[in-house]
Amino acid sequence: MTRPVRILHIFDHSLPLHSGYTFRSANILREQRKLGWETFHLTSPKQMKCDALEEEAGGLHFYRTPQPQGVLGKLPMANQWALMHATENRLFKLAQELKPDILHAHSPVLNAFPALHVGRRLGIPVVYEIRAFWEDAAVDHGTQKEDGLRYRLTRAMETRAVKAVDQVVTICQGLRGDLISRGVPSGKIGVVPNAVDIEQFHLSAGPDSALKEQLGFSGCRVIGFLGSFYAYEGLDLLIAAVPELLASDPQIRILLVGGGPQEDNLKAQAKALGVTDKIVFVGRVPHGEVSRYYDLVDLLAYPRHAMRLTELVTPLKPLEAMAQGHLLIASDVGGHKELIKDGITGFLFRAEDQNDFAHKAVNALNLADKGAAIKANGRQFVEQERNWSRSVANYKIIYGTALGRSL
Repeated sequence: MTRPVRILHIFDHSLPLHSGYTFRSANILREQRKLGWETFHLTSPKQMKCDALEEEAGGLHFYRTPQPQGVLGKLPMANQWALMHATENRLFKLAQELKPDILHAHSPVLNAFPALHVGRRLGIPVVYEIRAFWEDAAVDHGTQKEDGLRYRLTRAMETRAVKAVDQVVTICQGLRGDLISRGVPSGKIGVVPNAVDIEQFHLSAGPDSALKEQLGFSGCRVIGFLGSFYAYEGLDLLIAAVPELLASDPQIRILLVGGGPQEDNLKAQAKALGVTDKIVFVGRVPHGEVSRYYDLVDLLAYPRHAMRLTELVTPLKPLEAMAQGHLLIASDVGGHKELIKDGITGFLFRAEDQNDFAHKAVNALNLADKGAAIKANGRQFVEQERNWSRSVANYKIIYGTALGRSL
């Protein structure tokens, strides 16, 4: 009897940490196991505050990589090499013990090179999955400058890695197209798009009247955003549009749930515009409470700015909104256009145009059926096209190509 295919995954970090990265990873592993495959899971030293070499989290078993020791681990730039060296040492020992058929490294590129080195030493095919170009995210966070030395070095490493591995995975067509433009053969790049677990997202049950009154939203219509307050999310455009929104309907209010680097700037902007009393900053809420705040919102807003990161990468939040049957509006950056059909599953406005945002947001709030048909279309889209079972099935061809046989 042929044994199940064995995949050894190498992640940046994992559960019990909560992020879009860790949730995607966990869903991939669970669906791959449903296919009858054996999965093993290693995290890099960037799994912070974890001293154990092995750990159970979310019903999954993870192997951990100890923090690198010595002076290199403390020096800028050099610490990246120390992280890769530590990951490679841990991976080599695990691969010898577990004897996987495939090494599957996930972003960032710091995981790709350890997998490549180990794969060559042991004769194991390597698949590298890119979820975003981390140098572009670093530009938005202010830790790198576009076309700066570190940016160019990271980009060069990424290009070198994708050309060296056996197969490449991206989460969307935008990333795939960028890699093809670098000379990577199109047949070498598969797409495993982000998806949602429909069973975890139930249709909105309607607003909690007590919570609505507590936040001062009684009799109001709410435009909301729930997530991390990064600059690329464009929440400054949302706040800039508030005076125009209020001119159309004085009962519109803004709900912002979450936190992040831009929180203080956004509060200062609201104060400068004189609309502080029209915007409620809730802060971060427990994961189990998030749906209560989603249910308060009449229109979810995703006003991402136009930049490389948002043009190339598809976000997860709009899919989660559709899964819960919410109405949404988003900027027409490339990542959103892969997910949202304007006027069918949601609404798109011209990126960077706060007037177009305000105009289309008010129109969406004034729909005769309160957006019932569009909400139903969005839910149907995620049920049929963006469920994890369908998405993860794409690995069959990717792994099969790497192994030279059908799965």
